Amino acid sequence: MARYQQQRRAAACAASCVFTALLLGFPIPTSANTTLQDQPSSHIRTSRSTLNVFSAWRPEPPTYGVNVEKNVAITMSDGNILYADIYRPADVSTGQPAAGPFPVLLAMTPYRKDITIPGIGYDPYFVKRGYIEVVVDVRGTGSSEGSWQFLGQREIQDGVELIHWCAKLPGSTGAVGMMGESYLGINQLLVAEDVGPNSPLKCIVPLVAANDLYRDTAFMGGIPDLEFSLPWLSLRAGLDELPPDSLLQNPGLGLETALQHTSALSGFYLPLLTNIESGGTDAYNGPFWQSRSPDQNLEAIVQNGIPALLVGGWFDLFQRGEILNYVGLQNAWNHLPAEAPMQPNETVTGRYQLIMGPWYHLTMMPTALDPIMLAWYDRWLKNEPTGIDQTNTPLHVYALSQGTWYDAARVPFDGSSPVTYYLSGGRTGTANSLNDGWLLPNPPTSLTGADTLPYTGLSVPLNRATVQWFMGATELVNRAFDLPPSPGTQNDTAFESTGLTYTTPAFSHGVFLAGPIDVTLYAESTRPDAEFVATVEDVAPDGKAYPLTEGALLGSFRAVDTQKSWYVNGKLLMPFHPYTQASESDLTPGHVEEFDIEVFPTFDYVAPGHRIRVTITTSDVPHLIPTLPQSANLVGGVYQIERNSAYASYVNLPIAPADAFSPSPVSWGPGGS
Repeated sequence: MARYQQQRRAAACAASCVFTALLLGFPIPTSANTTLQDQPSSHIRTSRSTLNVFSAWRPEPPTYGVNVEKNVAITMSDGNILYADIYRPADVSTGQPAAGPFPVLLAMTPYRKDITIPGIGYDPYFVKRGYIEVVVDVRGTGSSEGSWQFLGQREIQDGVELIHWCAKLPGSTGAVGMMGESYLGINQLLVAEDVGPNSPLKCIVPLVAANDLYRDTAFMGGIPDLEFSLPWLSLRAGLDELPPDSLLQNPGLGLETALQHTSALSGFYLPLLTNIESGGTDAYNGPFWQSRSPDQNLEAIVQNGIPALLVGGWFDLFQRGEILNYVGLQNAWNHLPAEAPMQPNETVTGRYQLIMGPWYHLTMMPTALDPIMLAWYDRWLKNEPTGIDQTNTPLHVYALSQGTWYDAARVPFDGSSPVTYYLSGGRTGTANSLNDGWLLPNPPTSLTGADTLPYTGLSVPLNRATVQWFMGATELVNRAFDLPPSPGTQNDTAFESTGLTYTTPAFSHGVFLAGPIDVTLYAESTRPDAEFVATVEDVAPDGKAYPLTEGALLGSFRAVDTQKSWYVNGKLLMPFHPYTQASESDLTPGHVEEFDIEVFPTFDYVAPGHRIRVTITTSDVPHLIPTLPQSANLVGGVYQIERNSAYASYVNLPIAPADAFSPSPVSWGPGGS
């Protein structure tokens, strides 16, 4: 077991070092085709549409210059001082602030406001078109006082106070919006939940933001995602070591602030990682994660009257949560439970929209979406009739394997229905796996039939999951240097060699695979626990297996909350596992148990002649690295996955016919992952 743990930690530490070097010290050149900042009309095209007004809208050209005021002190209600940079529209000839008044866009960043990268800081596109931007170092970061809260309640209270402060800025109209991606997107949702009704906050645009931090990213299936967590926490800790701006201007105050920042290493980072690795309370879905997750109170955003334009990616860190944020807000608008699946004929509103593209976390270029975001801000902050809210299809999705944008309304997707395929024996001749089994629409009739899968604790690296949970950093570099995508992101056959595969017959006609997927295994283990990773692929006639999405489950977390799970036509589509200490239960070796694996949502066009494949493996390193107690119950295990008439393991695939969706008249962002 020690050997397995050493190998896993070595992989995770290597990823951490590379990522930190990439973000803190490696200059990433940007190719000319990744930004549309001063080409505002280049990716909004017209054609037939239910979005007639918006498809005809064009953003105004840049009118203003930019005037910046650095390190503006803002005193919070508890006496702590936060620091902001304020970017104002300016007279192009003099550089002096324009008269205004202008709406204000607020960004709350933990990555230092001096890093002026759109998405995590200043974006000149909006300032040049009549918006004041305020970029604030959140408490305990950059130049701001205090100790970092990691989306804690005090940080969100700061956000509420900042909204009211921005509304009273000289030259402000009093209307405030929020901006930013990732962490800056999550705190938008949390602030919008807490700000109350009739506040100055009139709209938000959370880019690549989580719904449920535990399930979306920190853990998958109850197993820690250290490939993301370690590099990200290393980045945050590294930024805390940088001196605040006040160190030069006021050495005494600057030193005190620096000590407050560095105290987070011993007061937060190390205790959190130690607690998780040892199997402590933070390894479960408890108050620590729930208090920082927007899913706990999405209804409040609707009650507070705040429209939200969401942006996500099919290969993003928050692939799962972005869809669920959309569902939750639409449900809340209809006074339905936020966590429930949308109803087939549920009314939708253009006040809550989602753009779901083919992007990783770092390849979702915010500047490419600037014109669309401008239309959103102009509508809600300037009351201009851009038409972006005038739609009955507020869900905009990119079809993988096809490269086409579609407009939809509801999830589960209209026209889709769960189709059950059963794990079956025989050989398809299409996979180089341990078994090369079939995935068939008819249940098995034989009394016997099972496949053996030994627990390895290691997996083939550099697959789609490795790239996805490393935030797409490798693809960002590839794109910057005009290199092709990493091979494992385009063809997953090497990853299959360590697992079991189950492949459908070739489809005679095209279909969409649209939404979340359930993989239900009946299996037994020789150890008190089991680890299952399920990957879904689109297999081309030439044998290439394009990886679409995945899910995982630790066997001891197999308990399902049926009240919070999604069922469509009586079939399980998205199982909900509590992941609590109370729900945890060891396996009885040799006893068959049911394991319902939540596979994250996808949207793929499966062309005629293509197949769908489900690959089952026992690990996904460096993405998923079990805790020490989990590893102790896993090492040496051998699993038997049943596929017989008594225990018919199956997959519920959300299938829609090829004519279920109409192509969008609007290009909602650049293609390619």
